[in-house]
Formats: sequence, C-alpha cells, structure tokens
Amino acid sequence: MSGAAHLAAEYAMPEGILGLKGPVEKPAPGTLPLRGDLAHMALADTHLAAHYVIPEVREIGSNGAALHLMPRDDSDVTHQLAANSRFEVLDIAGDWAWGCLGPDGPSGYLLLTELA
Repeated sequence: MSGAAHLAAEYAMPEGILGLKGPVEKPAPGTLPLRGDLAHMALADTHLAAHYVIPEVREIGSNGAALHLMPRDDSDVTHQLAANSRFEVLDIAGDWAWGCLGPDGPSGYLLLTELA
C-alpha cells in the first residue's frame, strides 16, 4: 500500500483483559467490520475473531467508490462512497480491499483503483 494517500489512524490495542462475556448476535453482512477470519480492532472487546486489525486509513479517489458485499464486480453494491472520504482498509486480496467507514460500519469491498 505504499505510494498512496494515508491518513492518521486513531486506533490502538485495547488495554486490560479481553474475554468473552456472553453471546453476541451476529451482525448482518455489510454492517460491522467483522468476518470469520478478522475484525476491526475496535471490536476486540465485543466480538470474537481469529485476528484483529488496526486499519490503514485511506482516502476514496476523486470519482467516489462502490462498496460491494463481496469482492466481485457482480456483487450487490451496498453503499456509494463519496469522493475524498475516509475509508479504513482492513484486508487486501487481489484487486479488492475490504474495510469500513469506521468500527460501526458499513463494511464491504471496493476496488483498489477506487482509492486515492
């Protein structure tokens, strides 16, 4: 992700002991930045995931971006993201980045070419 516009992140490792405190309802796809394999660091004290990620804050490019439910061109678009808005990248695979607008969502996939 070198050479691209980066914004300061405000997230850090949670302090204190983390533990399961009881059942939590699974969020709907495209809402919280939580997948089976990883989650946004801000969710570490409320949701279980194999890995937690401090996001790399990036900027949406000048043409805006389509936030997809899955990393495919034919996937449902859940949100249109405004140009120059903030996007928190949590994972990159191929041509797609998975991330969110913040720890409260929405979350989804966008093409790397749509980032500044």
